Amino acid sequence: MAEAYIVAAGRTAGGRRNGKLASWHPADLAGTVLDALVDRSGIDPALIEDVILGCVSQVGEQSMHIGRSAVMASSLPDSVPAVTIDRQCGSSQQAIQFAAQAVMSGTQDVVIACGVESMTRVPMGTPAGLAAKAGIGVGPWSQKIKNRYGVEEFSQFYGAEMIADKWGFSREDLDRYALESHRRAVAATESGAFDAEIVPVEVDDGEGGRTLHVKDEGIRYDASMESMAGVKLIQEGGKITAASASQICDGASGVLVVSERALKAHGLTPLARIHNLTVTAGDPVIMLEEPLPATERALSRAGMKIGDIDLYEVNEAFAPIPLAWLKALEADHARLNVNGGAIALGHPLGASGTKLMTTLIHALKARGKRWGLQTMCEGGGIANVTIVEAL
Repeated sequence: MAEAYIVAAGRTAGGRRNGKLASWHPADLAGTVLDALVDRSGIDPALIEDVILGCVSQVGEQSMHIGRSAVMASSLPDSVPAVTIDRQCGSSQQAIQFAAQAVMSGTQDVVIACGVESMTRVPMGTPAGLAAKAGIGVGPWSQKIKNRYGVEEFSQFYGAEMIADKWGFSREDLDRYALESHRRAVAATESGAFDAEIVPVEVDDGEGGRTLHVKDEGIRYDASMESMAGVKLIQEGGKITAASASQICDGASGVLVVSERALKAHGLTPLARIHNLTVTAGDPVIMLEEPLPATERALSRAGMKIGDIDLYEVNEAFAPIPLAWLKALEADHARLNVNGGAIALGHPLGASGTKLMTTLIHALKARGKRWGLQTMCEGGGIANVTIVEAL
């Protein structure tokens, strides 16, 4: 079978809501990452055959084909096409898989997979909210769908609470996990572990000048179990708080995927080889539990066991998801989200897939490790799993 390689990977440092990246138009933010991928790989930008960009809230500044807008905002030539996709939180992870499939099929040789989300400028839920306000339609779920599943709405918050109950996690368990995410992110930041992966972005310094944004803004350096315990529950009677949920975040990220033919023809240096691509779907009500069976399927198809994987990135949409994943897979907690996750670093929706892949590849190479696995829970009960081999 033909191979697909990642030759460049980068991400912006996360920006908090109304924080350092708030002034950036999402097309410009994504365009900056596209330019960085070209610079880091050294490839002629005219050779890029497609840009596949993930974005969830495709309205306002993220409407009218944000993928093409990102190309227009970059230094890439007009000859580079683009497409915008939505697989909810897994949008840019799916972009990686589409890019790899294009390369492995032999139809293309050089493809960028990327993602962007400005959750400050285009808040989560804006498309449905605007439609409801304008009186357009009855909402995203028809009565037939509601009748089939016996619910009036599909909520990730409810799904996360269901997972916490099903797997027996207490609020203290969730808070303890969240605290660990912050502590790992602090250690990674202070050690310089993120330096190689972050694409610097120029922002206001708050004093009338300009500076480079190179540190994830959401990390709480003073987090403690006591401070976690003081955060209100998202819903009464539940276990999850804002402290044990992913942070709203602005950001962009991307990877450059090439064929073996392009690797040799253009003298490119591979960072990783894509080993397995899996996507599955299941119960849309509990919704966020799908990474568990998806990972089992991916490992089976790859002929691997969880013990073969050196590092895992499991998106921290809510603390119960990675905890349930660890428990179900009997995985090693020490290998999970070693530099912290979305609880500390932020979850810029459409950008999180390539963001996690960027962090995974750099973490593998920094530790001299070989195999990495990334998985993401997604709206509608879907999950992507991607296994890579660091080179």
